[in-house]
Amino acid sequence: MSARVIVSPEAEAQIRAIDRWWRENRTAAPELFAQELSHASATLEAMPFAGRAVPHPELKTVRRILLRASRYHLYYVAAEDQVVVVSVWSAVKGTGPDLRNLSPHDDVL
Repeated sequence: MSARVIVSPEAEAQIRAIDRWWRENRTAAPELFAQELSHASATLEAMPFAGRAVPHPELKTVRRILLRASRYHLYYVAAEDQVVVVSVWSAVKGTGPDLRNLSPHDDVL
């Protein structure tokens, strides 16, 4: 059984912006970000808990997975049957995204 991967509206906007920037500025490998994102999604479908745990005050299932070549992290909330991508964040920024607004009472979490 595979997990369903859902992308939050915030993460979807981040993905669109990153993909657009990548295609315009990384002409030697314009598809790289999209390819890594697709590979990571397939990994999360098969293994929802594949990434590293990220500390969160309320949710024990916040994790991240690295897109190695493009150097972005996918931050997600994992369950056996569902993965919700909540943010896509540059791994070189030094800090992660502000995930304090995530709540176990959110509809998709």
